[in-house]
Amino acid sequence: MVRLSFAGHAFDALSAGALYWPARRALLLADLHFEKASWYAQFGQMLPPYDTLETLAGIEGVVARTRPAEIWCLGDSFHDVGGCDRLSEEAQARLRALTGGADWTWITGNHDRVVADHCGGRVVDEAVIDGLVLRHEADPAEPRPELSGHFHPKLRLKLRGRGVSRRCFVATATKLILPAFGSLTGGLDAHHPEIVRAVGGGAEALIALEDRLLRFPLAA
Repeated sequence: MVRLSFAGHAFDALSAGALYWPARRALLLADLHFEKASWYAQFGQMLPPYDTLETLAGIEGVVARTRPAEIWCLGDSFHDVGGCDRLSEEAQARLRALTGGADWTWITGNHDRVVADHCGGRVVDEAVIDGLVLRHEADPAEPRPELSGHFHPKLRLKLRGRGVSRRCFVATATKLILPAFGSLTGGLDAHHPEIVRAVGGGAEALIALEDRLLRFPLAA
């Protein structure tokens, strides 16, 4: 984990794409997209059906590492409104163990706005904690400091003639977009006009390594 300062608060950025808030013992995750593969399977596109279990394993790993008292999921935790119903018994049991082990909050997203049963935890549209707004999609008109997801940002670079893509955070003084944590989520280039529009000028792409945070300016 590496220290990341935002809006007067100290966070720890994890290379897996999660964000830990030591002062609250809070773990923040964005865009899990549980049951994405099974959603595609309904329409004849057969993908390996292991994405949910792989994402759960990732969450279990960062939970074991940070031992949070609170967990906040910033929307699109399920890929569609029926995703929770398609969870296997194993996935349900592991998810319920996670939601039962911390004060767990699901923030709704555009994919899962009307999911009724989230296997434990409480559901809100957005939240304000310690002066920070937590929501799914960044609001360009929001003047308060804001944490969000939605865009699945990735930074694409050329290194030694080869293309490299890494999930990244996108930050300004008042906006912080988390990368997608889900295992089958893809990503939008951090330079994309929609990301720049959402956060405004002066943005940086932040790549968290185990021992340092790499910063790359994004053109407005």
